[in-house]
Amino acid sequence: MRIRPLRGEPVGLDLVDTTWVQHGEVLDQFDSPEGVEAWLADHGLPGGAAAREHLAEARAAMRDALEGRGHGRLNAVLAHGSVRPQVGAAGPYEMVVVEELAWQAAWVAAADLVRVMGERPDRVKRCANPRCILWFLDVSKNGSRRWCSMESCGNRAKVGRFNERHRGA
Repeated sequence: MRIRPLRGEPVGLDLVDTTWVQHGEVLDQFDSPEGVEAWLADHGLPGGAAAREHLAEARAAMRDALEGRGHGRLNAVLAHGSVRPQVGAAGPYEMVVVEELAWQAAWVAAADLVRVMGERPDRVKRCANPRCILWFLDVSKNGSRRWCSMESCGNRAKVGRFNERHRGA
């Protein structure tokens, strides 16, 4: 199985993007235990293969929220945990508290998406390629980014426009 490399997205959006389209087929990184383990390791999150069901539920809930189908499922995921402020020798910090360890990675990703949506809602965008299902955080200076990746979706769009212009010539 091919594991997609991280694109520097926040952990919430990176969870949303664990399904993608390749050659017209929707692929899911979590179809194998190795894919789940790789995603968790990439983000330094616990849970093992037991977290797969909760990650898939959080991903579906986040897609519902992003695609305008409501926030109920996302709130249900968030109800499985909370953040508890703490003070230690190194100073203040926040501890994630979940009802069971298998929910921690899913909860962290869902809470991160809520944070990003609260801070920069206009910068959380879906790729402009109608055949792409990926989401990204637009960190461009003027907020005009349109593609999940210029190397794939953006380049395909440019090639398509070039071919269209030269077909009529």
